[in-house]
Amino acid sequence: MKSTVEQLNPTRVKLNVEVPFEELSGDFDRAYKALAQQIRIPGFRPGKAPAKLIEARVGRDAILEQVVNDALPAKYSQAVAETETKAIGQPDIDLAELKYGESITFTAEVDVRPELTLPDYSAIAVEVDALKSDEDAVAEQLENLRARFGTLAGVDRAAQDGDMVSIDLSATVDGEAVEEASTEGLSHEVGSGQLIDGLDEALVGLKSGESKVFTTTLVAGDHSGEEAEVTVTVNSVKERELPELDDEFAQMASEFDTVDELRESLAERAAQSQKLEQANAIREAVLERLLETVEIPLPENVVQAEVDGQLEQVLHSIGHDEAIFAQLLEAQGTTREAFEADAREGAEKSVRTQLLLDAIADQQDTEVSQDELTQQILFTAQRYGMQPAEFIQQLTQANQVGQVYADVRRGKALASVVPDVTVTDSEGATVDTSEFFGKDDEDDAAEAED
Repeated sequence: MKSTVEQLNPTRVKLNVEVPFEELSGDFDRAYKALAQQIRIPGFRPGKAPAKLIEARVGRDAILEQVVNDALPAKYSQAVAETETKAIGQPDIDLAELKYGESITFTAEVDVRPELTLPDYSAIAVEVDALKSDEDAVAEQLENLRARFGTLAGVDRAAQDGDMVSIDLSATVDGEAVEEASTEGLSHEVGSGQLIDGLDEALVGLKSGESKVFTTTLVAGDHSGEEAEVTVTVNSVKERELPELDDEFAQMASEFDTVDELRESLAERAAQSQKLEQANAIREAVLERLLETVEIPLPENVVQAEVDGQLEQVLHSIGHDEAIFAQLLEAQGTTREAFEADAREGAEKSVRTQLLLDAIADQQDTEVSQDELTQQILFTAQRYGMQPAEFIQQLTQANQVGQVYADVRRGKALASVVPDVTVTDSEGATVDTSEFFGKDDEDDAAEAED
């Protein structure tokens, strides 16, 4: 088989492929065997009819067309591999006229990863927020812990932020009751903002037995997006009584004997959590700076496929009902044109990011071990609340294992260049990135040998 590549533009090529007729002999054998099982010819048992009789019954040209169509995907993949074409997306294949006994020729236009000029990473500098005071984070966690072990006690006063109330709700739209917006005996923490807009403001100052009417916009049900008059009635008000912050509380709420030990443990956790947040911020900042620095041509077909995929996902969730889609857009104060423009902007950034990280991974010779791939799959399964075996089965059926591998490789590639970047915090201090972005063991070993 002969394959040549013609560069159409930085992100698209044309493969010209010629397959000698004799290379299809194995494909013809398989086709004849399959047809022999399907065609009944008098005097021959199923599967035993000679090729000549099958050919006479079906037609030589029909068999040739079937053989070529079956062989084409493998021949295209072979041409991609032989020419080392970095293909992305689906190809547009144009098959020349077929003639029995002659070479098969076809062309395949396909989007490819463009060649990128990557920068000197040591010349890149980014800034991230400085770590916050541990004392503030520890104090917040201690208060949350006290609240978890607090008790509720009824009070004979008006509700205020932080109180737990039992309430009844009813709503009307244009004077008509909205049944799905009515409820009784609902527990709610004043100031939590967990229910409808305006509720917390209406509750503050109300005592048990008192009611108040306020206006809000419904966010669910048949009247979603419509303005409603809501009546809230308070049945009871309870305040949270917090335990004293002492050694007894530490023993009740944790494995520690003293509140000082508990405070120290929380401080360590808070510091580690903030470092993780800062590491994520560093990763994002370096990626954004690279995206600003590197010129990345976009393969239009790949971008459009991602835009179409986003639109299809939304339409599929509403049964492909265009009327409902229009209502959703109207409720959000937007249009289909604006939705598609936002989708395109997101798709362009997503594709640019993938192309950039793939180029860095190639430059850095980034590899992903089986253990790293497994760990990522297990982590993702846990995040989705699925059993690992079930999640792996779904990935395999959807042919998405390769996508997970690519994502892990891209993440490793980005992490591998962070140590070369200058990172400072908002207070001007240099950030040591070695804890989360240190070089791998092979690099350390090479440096030790040097």
